[in-house]
Parts: sequence; C-alpha cells; structure tokens
Amino acid sequence: MTDLGILAAVLFAYSLVSGRLERASISAPMIFVAAGIVLGPDVAGLTDLELTSETGLLLAEVALVIVLFSDASRINLVALRENEALPARLLGIGMPLTIGLGTIAAALLLTGIEFWEAAMIAAVLAPTDAALGQAVVSSRRVPARIRQALNVESGLNDGLSIPFLFLFTGLAVAETEVTASGWLSFALEQIGIGALTGIGIGLCGSWLIDRASRREWMTGTFKQLSIIALALAAWALAEELGGNGFIAAFSAGLAASRVTDLCGEKILDFTEDEGQLLNLAVFFIFGISAIGFLDAAGWEVVLFGLLSLTVVRMLPVALALVGTGLRGTSVAFLGWFGPRGLASIILALVVLEEEPELPGIPILFAAMTVTVLASVVAHGVTARPLSRRYAAAVELAGEQSQEMRPVMELPVRGEMMEDED
Repeated sequence: MTDLGILAAVLFAYSLVSGRLERASISAPMIFVAAGIVLGPDVAGLTDLELTSETGLLLAEVALVIVLFSDASRINLVALRENEALPARLLGIGMPLTIGLGTIAAALLLTGIEFWEAAMIAAVLAPTDAALGQAVVSSRRVPARIRQALNVESGLNDGLSIPFLFLFTGLAVAETEVTASGWLSFALEQIGIGALTGIGIGLCGSWLIDRASRREWMTGTFKQLSIIALALAAWALAEELGGNGFIAAFSAGLAASRVTDLCGEKILDFTEDEGQLLNLAVFFIFGISAIGFLDAAGWEVVLFGLLSLTVVRMLPVALALVGTGLRGTSVAFLGWFGPRGLASIILALVVLEEEPELPGIPILFAAMTVTVLASVVAHGVTARPLSRRYAAAVELAGEQSQEMRPVMELPVRGEMMEDED
C-alpha cells in the first residue's frame, strides 16, 4: 500500500502542473522515470517495486496492449491502403536492416558478450514505442501520411521483433536446436495467428457492442470497459493459440475502428487514458529499477545506446525510404522519431524470464536501460518543437509534396488544444 500511495502521490503532483510541463517540453514519462529513480532504493529508499517480477512484466504487457489497441483505433483503413507503402517499407526493409546494423554495432562495441547475444540486444531495441511517440502521432501539425506511418510501424514492430528475438536466443543457448523451417513456422504462426485473432475479436466484438448500444442494453461505463475487454481478449486469445498478442491487439484496434464509430469515440477517450495511466506506472517502476540495471553499463554500452537511437535507426530508415519521393526533412523526421520504451522493456523482461542464466543478461539490461533513458529524455524534449519546425518546413515546401497528399483519418482527441499551444 505504501508503494501504491507513493505512485498515487507522484501522479497527483504531476497532474497539477502537467500543462505547464508539457508546454516546456517536459513529458510525463520523463517525470515518472525521474521520480522512480529518486524515490527508489538506490537514492531515497522510499519504494522498492521490482520491474523484473511477474507482476511487473504483466503490468508492462497490459499497458502496451491497451496503447497499441488505442493507437490502432485512430487509423482509417481506407487511408492506410492509400498510404501502405511507407509503413510497409519501414517494417519490411527498415526493421530488418535496423536489427542487422544493431547486431554489428553491439558485436563490435560490447565485446564481453557472444555474437548471438549481441543480436538479441539488437532485436530488443528494434521496436519503437507507441506511447513515447504520442506527441508526434497525435499532432495535427505533422502531415497525416507521416503520422500514420509512424503509428503503424510502432504498432507492429514489437510483435515482429519477437520471432527474431527467439531465433537469436535459441542460437545463443548452445543446447537449443534451431532450424530454418522451424523458425519460419514460428514466425508465421506469431504473425498470422496474431493478426487473424485480432481481426476476428475486433470485428465481432465491436459489432456486438454496436448492436447492444443501439438497443440501449449497455450503460455508458460498460461501453467504455467493453473496449478494454476487447483489447485484452485479443491479446490473451492470440497468446493461447500460439500467436503474438501484441500484433493481435493492434489488429483488433484496426478492425474495431472500421466497424463502428462508437468504438472509435470511446477508444479515443477512456481507453487512451487507461493506457496512459498504466504506461506511466511502468515507467515509474522502470525508474526504480534503472540504477540497478546500469551496473554493467560502461562507456561502450552508453555509446551503443546513443548509436541505437541515431545511426542504427536513421540509416536503415533512410535506405528503406529511397524512391518514395519524400523530402530529406521527412526522411530525417521519420528516422529520428523512433523512440525506445515500453516494447524494449518488455522484450528484455521476456528474455530474463525465458533464459535467466544467459551470461549476457546484465549487458542486455544495461543497454536497454541506457537506450530507453536516453530516448525518454531526447524524444520527450524534441517531440513538440521538432514537430512544429517540421510542419512549417513541409508547408513551406508546397502543398503538392508527397507528405501533404490528403489522407482520411479519425479525429484525434486533444487536437484543438495542440493547435492552440
């Protein structure tokens, strides 16, 4: 109860000054991570919550599921089909290149680990964070085409990282036999079962909610809670069937937003708030554990973390977008806003749960922690000002650019306040 009370106090204190802090480009994750560090056992010693516990992993997974479902609900599927080339390139070309370049960088810099452990670190740090990118994907200043590309990328790349992570983990453990056919089958199951489960849950569930609402069988509270239930059901069922729960949650959000406007409206308020609350709780607990995770962090780990956020991310994105007609400013913007956060934390915890005796675990957690801490600060500080500067540059370049082609989309809650800042 003391730990819960401390978290509640931090949440209340931040709420009182949230507007002023956001206008100063100080994001909520920055405050909650900092609060966790200061109040944790290595500084003030007021709380000792553990991110590596089963409860910590479950909380992080639920937070990511709700955020993915909520973000997917903003995407108009008609518009996505018109703009599918950008996210397809980011996921199909950019992500494998990111994992490959990250593996090379980790193998060269982190000499205390084996090659396949370096590949594991690259896979853990490949996915981007939908929550940390919220200020960008919800800003009407940024062209819709660019926002949707980042949103879809962050919604799917965590699930796509898992087959690579399990492949590299199997290769790192000498007694585990990994075959090409076995890995390909696993990857297809993760993606296919996850996507089909999510689409099925999203279509059926949202149709039932719509019908029940039209007959006035549902109260307002349970209309909102039913949306949370859809997200969690898609995740849990996909995992039970052998698919990827995160891909299922994102797919369910896409399907639900298409079927009924009611789902979209509810997702954009209540579900988003619930996801934000859980997300901040995870960042608070991450802050509590951060100093302990940094025991193995030498200068090589710090340098790798900085490279992971810059060259390892931005070069593959630039290569993936060759031939799209995007201007250099747009390519740089897409490359920079690949924040690392919740997904990387979860993947590191999954490795710890599956292979706790792996020699490279301390280096993996140190690299993840350095990268996430740097991302929370760097992307939090730059999200609003760079979004404004980028939007101004695109508008100055002219309405006929690839970035400014009209794109249909669902309304984004809070857009009026964003435009007034």
